[in-house]
Amino acid sequence: MYATTYFKNRVGRNLGYSRRILQVWSIFLLLCFTCAAYSQSAPDGIVSGIVRDEQGNPVPKATLQAANKIALSNDDGSYQVKLPAGSHRLVCTVTGYEAVVSQVRIKPGGQLTANFSLKNKAYGEMEEVVVSKLSEKKNLETQGFAVNVIETKEAAVRNFQTNELLDRTVGVRVRQNGGLGSAVTYNLNGMSGNSVRIFIDGIPISTYGASFSLNSIPPALIERIEVYKGVIPAHLADDALGGAINVVLKKGMRKNLTASVSYGSFNTFQASATSMFRNSKSGFTVKASGFYNSSDNDYEVWGKFVRNILPNGRYDYVRARRFNDAYRSVGGQVELGFTDVKWADQFFIGYNGSDDHNDIQHGTYMSIPYKGRFTESQAHVFSLNYRKYDFIIRNLEFTLNGMYSDRSQVVVDTVRWNYNWFGEKSVGLSGDPILRPSGAQQGAPTINHINRNVGTFRAGFNYDIGENHRIVLNHIFYTIDRNQQDLMKSEIERSFIGTRDLSKNITSLAYEMKAFDSKLRTNLFGKYYQQKIDRMDPVLKVENGQTTREEDRVNSNKTTAGYGLAFSYAVTPSFMLLTSAEKAVRMPSEGEVFGSPGENIVENISIRPEISNNLNVGVRVGPYIIDKHKLSFSVSGFIRDTRDKIVQRINPRLNDAVQTDPFENLGKTKSIGFEAEAYYTFHENLSVLLNMSKFNSVFNMRFDPNGLQYEYYNKQLPNEPYFTINSRVQYVFKELIQKKSALNIYYNFGFVERFYTTWLDIEDFRTPRQFIQDLGVSYLFPNKKFVVSADAKNIFDKQAYDNFAVQKPGRAFYLKLNYTINNF
Repeated sequence: MYATTYFKNRVGRNLGYSRRILQVWSIFLLLCFTCAAYSQSAPDGIVSGIVRDEQGNPVPKATLQAANKIALSNDDGSYQVKLPAGSHRLVCTVTGYEAVVSQVRIKPGGQLTANFSLKNKAYGEMEEVVVSKLSEKKNLETQGFAVNVIETKEAAVRNFQTNELLDRTVGVRVRQNGGLGSAVTYNLNGMSGNSVRIFIDGIPISTYGASFSLNSIPPALIERIEVYKGVIPAHLADDALGGAINVVLKKGMRKNLTASVSYGSFNTFQASATSMFRNSKSGFTVKASGFYNSSDNDYEVWGKFVRNILPNGRYDYVRARRFNDAYRSVGGQVELGFTDVKWADQFFIGYNGSDDHNDIQHGTYMSIPYKGRFTESQAHVFSLNYRKYDFIIRNLEFTLNGMYSDRSQVVVDTVRWNYNWFGEKSVGLSGDPILRPSGAQQGAPTINHINRNVGTFRAGFNYDIGENHRIVLNHIFYTIDRNQQDLMKSEIERSFIGTRDLSKNITSLAYEMKAFDSKLRTNLFGKYYQQKIDRMDPVLKVENGQTTREEDRVNSNKTTAGYGLAFSYAVTPSFMLLTSAEKAVRMPSEGEVFGSPGENIVENISIRPEISNNLNVGVRVGPYIIDKHKLSFSVSGFIRDTRDKIVQRINPRLNDAVQTDPFENLGKTKSIGFEAEAYYTFHENLSVLLNMSKFNSVFNMRFDPNGLQYEYYNKQLPNEPYFTINSRVQYVFKELIQKKSALNIYYNFGFVERFYTTWLDIEDFRTPRQFIQDLGVSYLFPNKKFVVSADAKNIFDKQAYDNFAVQKPGRAFYLKLNYTINNF
């Protein structure tokens, strides 16, 4: 009865907002139909031709792309693609050949012939669809937003995690609580935690659950990664205040099968496979992928943060291996649908399943090791994806993404003894083992089952008004119903289950314009945010010998708005100015509001939204080409002026028996900094990349609302690496061992300035400077299908620290095999 009443109330509360959203969609569609009624669409023209190699032989399966239209050449090299009337940039790409670009102009209903002659290209020259990718990369990086586009083709054949690619990107710092599978947060120009949202093809990754993370996605499955800093475009309709990382998965329409397997230090084993099949006549398409990751994570840790407490209370600093940090994850995805058919460019129904086991070695800090505490998570995600260009009327693109996930997690902590860093029971002065104060490693014993039902629905329209104007309208609805039951509680307590419900609606509207022959590009946008929270805990009261049930309920409904502008201007083809600004808003996430037992986080129902005024100003210069030399660089400055910044509470008591802290609002903070990047290549054999980022993020509210003076006024925020440098050197030896083969040698260097992990300026709470160096080599066999790579990471075995001074792995070695079959 209660559940039925609660459901009806919840649905009723959301109906009002949903009706308003429906009205917006209806008005927009009516406008589209009106435009269609008063305009006449010119018929498409046809561009056709033949794709050949240098010897004149036909090249099958070449990709021809222009104006959001894609075609493949036939076995005889012939192709045909329909394009709207006007000028277009037609790009022809295929594996093993240099891309060729042809500028074509087609009349309404006309026909045009454009033949292509492709030149062979070696692997070391960044093979395959590089020009096509670079055009997409350049298109994104010249829209005015502070954005970096990471291409993954090279990393796909190496022993890289997706987070490692991000960590080497300018202005990005990946915060990880240990080795493979540990909790991860991201810092973009001084904004961190849930201020930075993660997306998979524009869908929040939180939909997939804890068992599916960026490290769960091998780079081989990723087309590119878009990193937006501070100012977020409207099509990513979410409350990403500090930045957004959008992982775009591969969507190639060619038949292929790719598999990889790697093994390395700490018994780390990883495997992945992806395949795609498409029937060229019917358009029926099947895509499938899977992954498996496991590691003991038993690497050595040492230094001032690793110590055993002796029976007399003294510290014994030791060098030991992590002993309760194993990780395993497995997952897969399958999608069935149609592509490039009359009624849809893409239509897929899919399922994504994942499962993981994660041992927990310690709490927030490394001061007290745990044994026997672990989490297990599962997720079942069902999806529907639809995209159509020229939807109902010409130049109107419609996208619809819907996902429903059933997620479950269990947190187990029942071991009652205290342990030292050798995995042994700690003993007191009497020689007897020491019990944990509350009966388990992290507080009271628990077998806490947490179940979540998550729905994410996103719809969007892009309407092109000619070649230089576009209107973008997006809406995302996110809802989560959460309940939890601790099997270690009494039977009567377990008979009443508390509920945690959160729903969020975000609508964004944007206008994009290009002027002065596309030299000037502008993007003006606004966003509207609404979030509802409802928490109910049953309370048992005993009066006159009778037990009654009451509800402790807290709910809220918060709304706010944001807006922004981004523009770029190409002074010359090699010199571009970029500026973006936004009043950004972030609503508290489910974990920040309701807590997350598996991550040692307790709830804070009263936490407020975070609001920030963000500004980016920068320039991109190059590439300048002199003979065989090519050089490009960029530099930008940024400001993040934030009110009610949401951070995890900093607890200076490292030896507390229970290390669980809530998230809280931090008043006013400001981050001011800059970043720079330079890229040099010589004869497409040698490439050198160097980037750096530095910012000053300070707490600048002198008084709290009660008039009390804050102790930490104008101090650098703790636990934030504020100065980083990354560099990469790569050299390609072509045909050194075999003809049509390539040997690649890599060197990477990373520097992190020391930083405090608490508000206290005490040396014991500060990490040392970090200098990390890696070496790698990969070999592509002549058949272009098989790649072997080997990597040596942290070759000098230096201490590497991260979130709250948690030490990451030292020296490690990995071997990886990759095999690809195309057009089977």
